[in-house]
Amino acid sequence: MNLDNLGRCITTEQGWSWHDLEINSWDDSVLHELRQDVPDTEEWLEIIPSVEANYLSVRFPDGKNPIVFGSLIFSVEEEMQEIKDCVHIHFFVNKDRFITLNLDTHTRERMHTHEKMVMMHACKLPIEGMFVLTRTILHYIHIGMDRFEQNLRKVEEMMKKHNKKHLMDQILSSRFELLYWSNLFIPFQEIVTAAREAYSGEELEHSVYFRRLVFRTERMSVLFKHYEKEIDTLISIDEAVSAFRGNDIMKTLTILTAIFTPATVIGAIWGMNFDFLPWVKTGITGFLIISAITIFSTLAFYLWMNMKGWTGDLLQVDKKDSHL
Repeated sequence: MNLDNLGRCITTEQGWSWHDLEINSWDDSVLHELRQDVPDTEEWLEIIPSVEANYLSVRFPDGKNPIVFGSLIFSVEEEMQEIKDCVHIHFFVNKDRFITLNLDTHTRERMHTHEKMVMMHACKLPIEGMFVLTRTILHYIHIGMDRFEQNLRKVEEMMKKHNKKHLMDQILSSRFELLYWSNLFIPFQEIVTAAREAYSGEELEHSVYFRRLVFRTERMSVLFKHYEKEIDTLISIDEAVSAFRGNDIMKTLTILTAIFTPATVIGAIWGMNFDFLPWVKTGITGFLIISAITIFSTLAFYLWMNMKGWTGDLLQVDKKDSHL
């Protein structure tokens, strides 16, 4: 059986073919036909059944013409999900064929739109068809990053208005979400590097599809770096605010302890079990005298500390519009 009769086959105007194959198992007859028609796929088909993560390899079987093959994990969902629930496709590229295994339905529909078909037919090399597919898949990550940015802006607004203790959990959740999208993005940067390794610079530099992929990866790389700095800044702000609050609390407790030191001393002295202490047995008069001394000494000590500038504004009530 000819490979052109297997699965979906599109022969471009430039002479190369895209074979969009689907299999139910690794013993599928489609793979046996593929091995016979394209012997270079043997190593690829031996490796990918055991691959559970991203994989990319560049080979030169005849010492001249490159083949690029591997597996790619990505998500078509906007929200973060488990890696095991992400889409896993396999691809193979040689000098005259671009082969994909088990492309997801959503991506297949996007690739068969008029816009993408025009691009595929205009590609001079099969690897350029891979660039078109890769850039299409990158769109999913870009959408996910847009949703991530919305969530990050909400966290920043909450930090500005109400910096509460649970906010650090949300910041860390944002960091893990950014790490998730970053891990999905890294293989696309590797594809760009592998293409440069496999093909001459002149071939790639004259390929508009390769340049578009490079520009998109560079644009997204800038976004990842920017969001990483933003999250680091939020963590630094939260740590600074927490340290500032902690210092204020300790200073306030220290000042209050100092202010009530006279009252504590007086209470300790007149609480002793001695029969001969001034005003102990004078009834209400003694109580009023001791209370007056206690209040007077406490106020006097507070005023003295305030005159020294040691209390500052720590004992003043915070304004309603304060963010700290």
